[in-house]
Amino acid sequence: MKEQLGVLFVYFLCFYGSLSSRVNGEEDLMLLAGPLTKQLLRSSDRVNDAFDCSHPIPAGSKQYFEHLQSRGVTHFKVPLSWTQLLPTGLPGLPKQAVVNCYHTLLKQLLEVGLQPLVILHGSTVPDSLRSRHGGWESQELRDMFQQYAQFAFHEFAALAQSWVTLSDLDDVWNEEQSAGTAGFPQNVLGLQKNIYQFYHQHFPDKGRRLSFGLREKDEASLSHIKDSATMDFLSVHVEYNCAISPNFAKELTSLQAASGNLSILIYKMTVRDCSHIQYQLLGDLVLKNSALNIVGYDMKDMLGRLHKHHVRVSRNVSDHTGMTVSGNSYQKVWQTFGAQNRVERDAFLNESFPTEFKWATSSESFKVEGGWKEGGKGESIWDHFGHEGLAFAKQTADLACDSYNKVDYDVYHLRGLQVNTYQFSISWARIFPSGLRGSQSEKGALYYDKLINALIESGIEPVVTLYHWDLPQALQVNGGWKNTAIIEAFKDYADFCFSRFGDRVKTWNTFSSPWVESYAGYGTGEHAPSIKDYAASSYQVTHNMLKSHAEAWHVYNDKYRKTQGGKVGIALNSDWAEPTDMSRPEDIAAADRYLQFMLGWFAHPIFVNGDYPPTLKAQVEKKRSDCTGSVPAVLPVFSPSEIQRIKGSADFFGLNHYTSRLVRFSNGGCDASPEGVGDFHAHVDPSWPSTASDYIYSVPWGLRRLLNYISKEYLNVKKVPIYITGNGMPTEYNGDSLNDTSRIEYMKSYINEALKAIVLDGVDVQRFTVQSLMDGFEGKQGYSQRFGLHYVNFDSPDRPRLPKQSAYFYNQLIKKNGFGSLKSKVFKGVEMPLTHRSAGLPASEVPAKSNIVFEKFSRQSKFQRSVYHYGSFPQGFNWGVSSSAYQIEGGWNTDGKGPSVWDVYTHKPGSGVPGDANGDVACDSYHRLDEDLYMLRAMEVKSYRFSLSWSRIFPDGRRSSLNQKGVDYYNRLIDGLLESKITPMVTLYHWDLPQALQDIGGWENVQLIDIFNDFSDFCFATFGDRVKFWMTFNQPHTIAWSGYGIGQIPPNVKQPGTAPYNVAHNLIKAHAKAYHTYNDKYRNSQRGLVSIALSTDWVEPRDVNDIREVVAADRALQFQLGWFAHPIFKNGDYPEIMKWQVANKSDLLGISESRLPSFTEEEKKLIKGTADMFCINHYTTKIASHITAPFDPPSYESDRDVSLAEEGDSPTTAIRYQRAVSWGLRRLLNWIKEEYGDPDIYITENGVATESKKTWDDSARVFYFKTYTNEALKASQLDGVKVKGYVATTLMDSFEWRNGYNFRFGLHHVDFSNPNRPRSPKYSAHYYYHVMKDNGFPTNLEEKIYGHFQKDFIWSTATAAYQIEGGWRADGKGLSIWDTFAHTPLRVFNDDTGDLACDSYNKVEDDVDMLRQLKVSHYRFSISWPRVLPDGTTKHINEAGLSHYYKLVDALLAANIQPHVTLYHWDLPQALQNIGGWENETVVDRFKEYADLMFSRLGHKVKFWITINEPYNVANIGHGYGAAAPGISFRPGTLPYIVGHNLLKAHAEAWHVYNDKYRAEQKGMISITINSDWSEPRNPYKQEDIDAARRVVQFYIGWFAHPVFNGDYSEMMKTIIRERSLAAGLPKSRLPEFTPEEINRIKGTYDYFGFNHYTTVLAFPVEYGNLQHYDADRGAGTIADRTWLDSGSAWLKISPFGFRKILKFIKEEYGNPPIIITENGVSERGIVNLNDTHRIYYYDKYINEALKAYLLDGVDVRGYTAWSLLDNLEWATGFSERFGLFYVNRSDPTLPRMPKASASFYTTLIKCNGFPDPALGPHDCLNPDTGGTTTPTTTTTVKPGTGGTTKPTTTTTVKPETGGTSGPVTDIAVWFLGMKLSASDAEVGLNATFALLVVAVVGVLCLSLFIFRAKKHSKKKQNFDSIRLEKRF
Repeated sequence: MKEQLGVLFVYFLCFYGSLSSRVNGEEDLMLLAGPLTKQLLRSSDRVNDAFDCSHPIPAGSKQYFEHLQSRGVTHFKVPLSWTQLLPTGLPGLPKQAVVNCYHTLLKQLLEVGLQPLVILHGSTVPDSLRSRHGGWESQELRDMFQQYAQFAFHEFAALAQSWVTLSDLDDVWNEEQSAGTAGFPQNVLGLQKNIYQFYHQHFPDKGRRLSFGLREKDEASLSHIKDSATMDFLSVHVEYNCAISPNFAKELTSLQAASGNLSILIYKMTVRDCSHIQYQLLGDLVLKNSALNIVGYDMKDMLGRLHKHHVRVSRNVSDHTGMTVSGNSYQKVWQTFGAQNRVERDAFLNESFPTEFKWATSSESFKVEGGWKEGGKGESIWDHFGHEGLAFAKQTADLACDSYNKVDYDVYHLRGLQVNTYQFSISWARIFPSGLRGSQSEKGALYYDKLINALIESGIEPVVTLYHWDLPQALQVNGGWKNTAIIEAFKDYADFCFSRFGDRVKTWNTFSSPWVESYAGYGTGEHAPSIKDYAASSYQVTHNMLKSHAEAWHVYNDKYRKTQGGKVGIALNSDWAEPTDMSRPEDIAAADRYLQFMLGWFAHPIFVNGDYPPTLKAQVEKKRSDCTGSVPAVLPVFSPSEIQRIKGSADFFGLNHYTSRLVRFSNGGCDASPEGVGDFHAHVDPSWPSTASDYIYSVPWGLRRLLNYISKEYLNVKKVPIYITGNGMPTEYNGDSLNDTSRIEYMKSYINEALKAIVLDGVDVQRFTVQSLMDGFEGKQGYSQRFGLHYVNFDSPDRPRLPKQSAYFYNQLIKKNGFGSLKSKVFKGVEMPLTHRSAGLPASEVPAKSNIVFEKFSRQSKFQRSVYHYGSFPQGFNWGVSSSAYQIEGGWNTDGKGPSVWDVYTHKPGSGVPGDANGDVACDSYHRLDEDLYMLRAMEVKSYRFSLSWSRIFPDGRRSSLNQKGVDYYNRLIDGLLESKITPMVTLYHWDLPQALQDIGGWENVQLIDIFNDFSDFCFATFGDRVKFWMTFNQPHTIAWSGYGIGQIPPNVKQPGTAPYNVAHNLIKAHAKAYHTYNDKYRNSQRGLVSIALSTDWVEPRDVNDIREVVAADRALQFQLGWFAHPIFKNGDYPEIMKWQVANKSDLLGISESRLPSFTEEEKKLIKGTADMFCINHYTTKIASHITAPFDPPSYESDRDVSLAEEGDSPTTAIRYQRAVSWGLRRLLNWIKEEYGDPDIYITENGVATESKKTWDDSARVFYFKTYTNEALKASQLDGVKVKGYVATTLMDSFEWRNGYNFRFGLHHVDFSNPNRPRSPKYSAHYYYHVMKDNGFPTNLEEKIYGHFQKDFIWSTATAAYQIEGGWRADGKGLSIWDTFAHTPLRVFNDDTGDLACDSYNKVEDDVDMLRQLKVSHYRFSISWPRVLPDGTTKHINEAGLSHYYKLVDALLAANIQPHVTLYHWDLPQALQNIGGWENETVVDRFKEYADLMFSRLGHKVKFWITINEPYNVANIGHGYGAAAPGISFRPGTLPYIVGHNLLKAHAEAWHVYNDKYRAEQKGMISITINSDWSEPRNPYKQEDIDAARRVVQFYIGWFAHPVFNGDYSEMMKTIIRERSLAAGLPKSRLPEFTPEEINRIKGTYDYFGFNHYTTVLAFPVEYGNLQHYDADRGAGTIADRTWLDSGSAWLKISPFGFRKILKFIKEEYGNPPIIITENGVSERGIVNLNDTHRIYYYDKYINEALKAYLLDGVDVRGYTAWSLLDNLEWATGFSERFGLFYVNRSDPTLPRMPKASASFYTTLIKCNGFPDPALGPHDCLNPDTGGTTTPTTTTTVKPGTGGTTKPTTTTTVKPETGGTSGPVTDIAVWFLGMKLSASDAEVGLNATFALLVVAVVGVLCLSLFIFRAKKHSKKKQNFDSIRLEKRF
């Protein structure tokens, strides 16, 4: 009987899925168990034995429910106890403990996936109620039951959808009928109807059902209820005896008909006397009879009596059920492949993959990104794992590969690989730092936007994995994947990613290798989060991951699929498993179980039926039964709805596969591991090749078998493709990390097995992903194991990526799309038809027509020539890179190559090449062509300029020695370029003459003209079908002069007076002949272009106003460039000046003929016009001076009569005398245009050398390209020069001729110490890539917007007392530290002092007049502390000093200008310095007293106060560097911090004095002014540079702002200084600590943020060792970008964009306080020019950036202050630097002030309150006649310490600037000789007086009286446009 019940039960389980569908999806099939009895698990046939909540719920009930759910049960009976719930029968008086008990019970059922079937009552009326109310015949009892039912519904309906009112209604009827109760059926039916109607009216949810119960024999009872509509289904108790009831189906059919065809629930089933066969038939009748509408059946008896071993029956009945059983798939695969012999198994398939096959590589966020705190990223579990020291060697992923900052680097390598797909994962914690949407980080999302966009721009499809093991630690703290709440969190995270990136991402993996996290993260604990709990956590994690995956899939399916059209799948990992002994069935079964426990655990629910594999469930159940003393595995149960939700939730099957295992049967006992629960043991065959991982062995054939298994096991229900989402192997980190032959073999064999699965087995595999793109952080193994196709040097902060040999192998595989033979392709170059050819030009004169270039450009100011230009080159511009054969190829004697002159030269000992280096191997490009092509593809250059090695093609230089292998190499190179859509630019001769030809005289021998022509002819014929851009010679000037003149390069001939001319003569004729060969024989068919690559420096005259110097510069150009260009591009002959010079010098030597050979007329005709374009190589600029050079001995150099010198103001380079003078390129291009008839110009070489020790971080090269390419753009866009192309020198580091490998020109670093010669891109390569991609510089970060500041915006200008007042001992003023400092020798430039300064102490009216003219609303000035308190204390108040400030304040207010007063601007009373100054804490009280005095005396009139100006400068410049007063520098590690500490406390005390004593009455504002540069990383791709930039800002602005605005010093400062102090052996930090009281006292002491800003710096890390000072603490050095304009101050570079950035930083870092910009301006030095265009430019740009911050970034900018009102003493630089809007003539004792053009510009800005949009028409503020109005003065109420009031709302048009760089500058009024004149009239007056001055000087010779008057007169009447400052102080 037990056997028979078991069979029936198995039938029920196996048919569950099909029956569910048979009820049309409206109702799930109910497999019933229960009820819970008072003794748990004891079967009971009496409902009164059911658990009634009179006692606590039995222990273990939940596990019991889980057990039932695992056996297929879906519903559980829960009889309620009427009397326990309502002891009185009244709903208002329930027994709450019982109510709570039932709530708990119902929730337990739901939690494990069981649905309750709630029974209100059985049948018998409880005795307690019957005694009071009677039986069912009583209306009162029926009313009470109805109330009870309503009570139960209200309490429990939320937890149950299926109800039975009376489970044994027939007993009720029989009982009452025997009592003779009349009309009873109608009474009960009426009660049922009322309850039914109430239930559905109050609980109308879909899916709710209500019934009552009968026996199937009571058909008479059914006659009463037929058509009564009082139930949704019929619950019946079936009793069936096979011996007497042979037709069960007929009885059920009759029962259903009697009920009115209601659905039937077999509420209880009793089966007797049935044979095994009858049970099978019974199952078929119940389950397969489509005429019966059965919604469920009772399983209790079968569950109670079924033995454990019956689980195995499922395999025996599989053929009857139609279900897929796991064993079949595995057995089929094993039957197919298990019998293969080794030869069959390993046979290689030389075929191709399908055409649309996808090739990919991958990375994972936590392994590569780094930037673990960047952009607000939250900590992940892997961050935490590393920080806990759990990874190998305590390594972390904090920086990893730095991919967060290196998107360009990664995409570069992807382009080089030529993959069409890149799979990467998103860091959940980077997007949602806390794991929840509310913490979203926009910066994190922007990183992935950048990556995705870069991929798409490069033609690479992004494939995104949402989760690859790096859970936000914040979620892990709450349980991580064990917590069911994570399902909703993941769903929300996925939703965000789909919405944000789904418009571009079309393939998504929800999870990658979730098994690893379940097993290793929560099982073994080897991975993060390091939890060791196989039994429960591992299974729960999988459960929640599966549900999370399904929810994410449905989110995409429901919300995004229709619009985005993408696919969502999951990437599952699995080994292949083979039986250890294929003859043992138990081993085969064990191997199958291994796969089910690994792959099936996740795949079966998703791809088969929504639930775990039966094998897995059976094993878990077996262990539960066997292991009574332990729980080896707790497998959660899916609810029916979860099953449906999970099933089919994938659009593809992602597979990560790495290795295989041999598996045998092993009794795992009660071990909780997968092997223990699964009863298997896995191991490896020792003959399998191992890897660096002790887990991964190379077993390639396993992949094919696994793919077949997946196809059969999982892809029958839903046909989806397989994507191989990960396959790879690790190598160890060792010396030869690049030559990874083992990885190549692994990849080759595994990829071939995938090919077999596709081609031979028909498996639908559509993608192969090699793991991984690059080495990374491999979890527990740290960086000790390397999976990458690219090697990453983790020892270098640059994190360079170097392609391994496997990368090149993979590229070739992708190129061939598999292993088939590569189809031969015919390549054809892009034709370049000749647009025009010059008919010749007249000979040049000197100075030539191009003299206009000197006129146009040489008079430019530095500012004019340096302004950066934004724009694009013409469409089709040719961007390229270059190399040359000898420099890169190597293979010097390989494959028949003959020796060249360079081979011979470098092989000679003592050649002069550093280190006796040579090009024997060089970059080994001859053997590494694929590696060169990789770089070129990765850079996406349009062209590649390379040279042919003459001796490789013709070993002895002649055609008869043709070397086909050399030809083949160049054919492969050319074809490879064209295949990559790169234009070959071929140089026929780049200095490497075959030695055999040098042996006959080389270029001095005229025979070489014909020999070269024959070589050229061969090259044109052989390569010309594909090469369309030819250059005959590279730099013939270098060949002639360096090779034959000074002998610096081969052939090392030193005949400077003759040989260069003869060689050049032959070179020109050889070029012309080759040109005509091409023109005559090949042009019509090949349609290419031919030219010659000439070279020259630009030559600038030393003095453009000296015609002789101009002529000298022009002559130098003619001798260098014109020597070759003049014959070719003009008239076929040398420049006239060259002929003249050489002839005359020859004559002087007594030589009858010129040393310069002559061309015949026929030769001139042949030469003239032999270039289709002008190719120019250019590197630097020289300064020319005329000299008379010696004529003996004769020399080309002395023939020029020119001395050339360096341009001293430009940056040096690694090569001496080759400075980076970018502006020379523009002038040269213009000179070529003017001199040679406006030809098409290609810049065929331009680049810069760095020293060999400079590897990847070549910022100097970036600056070089940034400036030089911009000058080319200016020539193209602004000057109309026909610049057609630009070629950067060089593609990679190479042999640099006489300099060997000492200098590096490459965009790519080459490690010449490594035999692999690995190439890796430098910073410059990525920069140049973007220049090429953008085709110039189209984006201007400083593009102007139009709009206005808020209505009451503060417009101000500023000064400081010591800088302008003078009167240093006047009226009782005490000495200041600046008085002392300036009077100390060598402290201030030119010994200037502030004794007189601008004499503002006596010129208040003049200064206020200037302010009135500017129309400012405010004026910021400082009070001289020692002028008011001579000894610094209030013991003596100098009333005369106070009177000065009364006078100034009153004058300002009278002019409607608000005073903005700084209490301390660096001029501490010397008396206080004598007792320690700011180092002495008593100064805090002295400053407080001083501030109190000033508030009391001036506060009723002054409403804007600043306590201290630039405390950073006081602390560090004055007390650290000693470059400012008091000039202390001997304690740089401590004193600046002590001073800073006291400055902050002094500020706070002053603020509190004002706040407590004066604010209420005076209603002013008070704050501190903090200064700071903005800092950017020198290399934006390097995290350490980013960190350095961050430190610069935090140690600058943060030093003082953090305590004031946030409280205390920043954690960065405190941590760094403390750690460095302790490391140096100090007992504590050198940074003083604030007490908690002091922190609170300082925090919030502001009403606004006073901010001074001038410039931006580029930061990089500097290691100072144990030195203890500020710079060492900051750990950063700074430089400026070369494109930033200079000023009169070395430290101040014009960089407006930084202004906006630091304003935004203040907003974000300090809570968006109101900001008043209290200083901003620019200096000048040298010759005075009142038309200060650079200052106008500065103000225009900087103020516009402030407007952007206000309008676009929401920064609360309230005011702007221009520094400064007038030129003054600029501290230690004296009067040499001038910042003023007004010029002060220091040569005049009266110190008159003169407005500069910038004053008028600033006035206009003030009148306009910003930048009116010109598109809206002329604005009134631009009318110089309107006069404007001063901004009205307002009193702003600011809550102390809260950051001020809310910024007023303004409506402003923001529009990008469409033209121009600044607003209009109106003619300004000036005072001249007592008259108010316009500036132009004043200039006329000045000129007139200058003429009179000349007459006066003559008079000096006659009369002394006239002398006296003339001197006095001259001081008043000088030309201010050209005067030089008199250094009087």
